[in-house]
Amino acid sequence: MASQDWFDKDFYKVLGVDKSVSAADLKKTYRKLARQYHPDSNPGDAKAEATFKEISEAYSVLNDPEQREEYDQIRAMGSGARFSAPGAGAGGGFDDVFSRFGQGRGQPQGGFEDIFSMFDQQGGGGFGSGRFGQTTGGFRGFGGPQRGADVTARTTIDFVTAAKGETITLQGEDGVPFKVKIPAGVSDGQKIRLRGRGRPSPDGGENGDIVVTVAVRPHPVFTRDGLNLRVTVPVTFTEAALGATIEVPTLGGDPVRLRVAPGTPSGRVLRVKGRGIQSSKGSGDLLAEVQVAVPAHLDDAAREALERFHELEPKENPRADLMAKAR
Repeated sequence: MASQDWFDKDFYKVLGVDKSVSAADLKKTYRKLARQYHPDSNPGDAKAEATFKEISEAYSVLNDPEQREEYDQIRAMGSGARFSAPGAGAGGGFDDVFSRFGQGRGQPQGGFEDIFSMFDQQGGGGFGSGRFGQTTGGFRGFGGPQRGADVTARTTIDFVTAAKGETITLQGEDGVPFKVKIPAGVSDGQKIRLRGRGRPSPDGGENGDIVVTVAVRPHPVFTRDGLNLRVTVPVTFTEAALGATIEVPTLGGDPVRLRVAPGTPSGRVLRVKGRGIQSSKGSGDLLAEVQVAVPAHLDDAAREALERFHELEPKENPRADLMAKAR
């Protein structure tokens, strides 16, 4: 950062804070602004990107107590401080204007060209190097190296691949192929970020990332409910009424046998522990929802049997409670 920037840039105004702002409030304000103007939140918006760099630059100075003190002092001098000549009570000539900044870190020994040399004592290099060049939120120092651009890619995978995970090869928007590991349990619309695999910085800063958006094809049988898998299992009227042991499919595995209790109604959910999605976040269950299948066609014998059952079944109205509540 050129020395003139210390006089010209009002970092407090950039962040919209008062000069007496506390460190906690400063951080709170910066985080709010960073979320608002971050390039990931404003893709293709050059103005937002420029604003993000300005607030990052301002915060990197004001968040460091030592830099903030130096900045305040230099700004104060630049806004009307008088510089006296040697003698008559003066502490030194123009060469000593900034000498107090060097206390405890070595005094500048040269002429005017060394006024700002004390900033070089902590990390080597010219003004804007050393401590001023450290990475802060993807922006390095004052006018320092910029982070490389992100590369985006999209892929559509099948339901089983999303559940089990797999390493696949894709091609980014820049045409360069790359491999990405799809983690087990990835969900539809999820983004996978490959740190440092994007475009290089134009001036020696950090590389950008590769951001892969994943779409998952629907499964003909299973649906996701968080880490749980849901499946609808048809049963016959007699299985539901009398009870039965039935087979239920699992995702990519052998079927499991479940007991349907006598009198099981449509919509009841039977749970199979640990047979849902397996991921780094945990394991889900298989939720089998029972649906009573009504036969579309009956032969004469079956119809007669049902008519006899109708004569024998309890004369309760299953809709009586529903009608009462609706009144």
